[in-house]
Amino acid sequence: MDSSAITAAWVRGWAVSRGTPAPIEEPWGYRIDVGLPRHVLRHVLPEPDERSVRELCASITEPDVWLKVLAGPDEAADWIPPGWTVPDDPGFMMYTELRATRPPALPAGYTREVDASDGVVRVRISAPDGSLAARGQTAPTGRTAVVDLIETCPGHQRKGLGRHVVRTLENAGFEAGARTGVLGATVEGRALYEALGWHHQGPLTGIVRT
Repeated sequence: MDSSAITAAWVRGWAVSRGTPAPIEEPWGYRIDVGLPRHVLRHVLPEPDERSVRELCASITEPDVWLKVLAGPDEAADWIPPGWTVPDDPGFMMYTELRATRPPALPAGYTREVDASDGVVRVRISAPDGSLAARGQTAPTGRTAVVDLIETCPGHQRKGLGRHVVRTLENAGFEAGARTGVLGATVEGRALYEALGWHHQGPLTGIVRT
């Protein structure tokens, strides 16, 4: 898949995963009406440049509107006017070929639950005391599936739980007919995904109206 196809798949699957209205195509890319208090709107720019970013920023006055641009944070910071900021959490667009795999075994006492509803498959790993240890979800949309909201809770890291969650979600996407997995990774998450064979497509930088 080329960069534009991967971005389109990510936008479509992210909206399903988060339960938002379907993305709306705009001249600069996509708009998603997220509707959360600290995340009102999201604009995704697959091919950003200084002019498109500045024009879009100038048209937005309300706070808590986000732009996601496929550009590095330093480049994005040079494009934005006053009132906008680039948070210190660089992201990365990643993808992988989906196939049937066997998740690593869970540590003794840990249990897994898998639930599917509203087009989203959710995985929860519980600790021996029943508390949340790790989780994640995926939204298959045709030939692609977006992996989203991967989390391993403090005190349960370095036990292979993240690997188990991701492999389980990859299998779920494959069983649903998807053949390519897509996700937006953090710095910390990128290391996990690369160890599982995911590929780096390019930078994914957030910009927010303060």
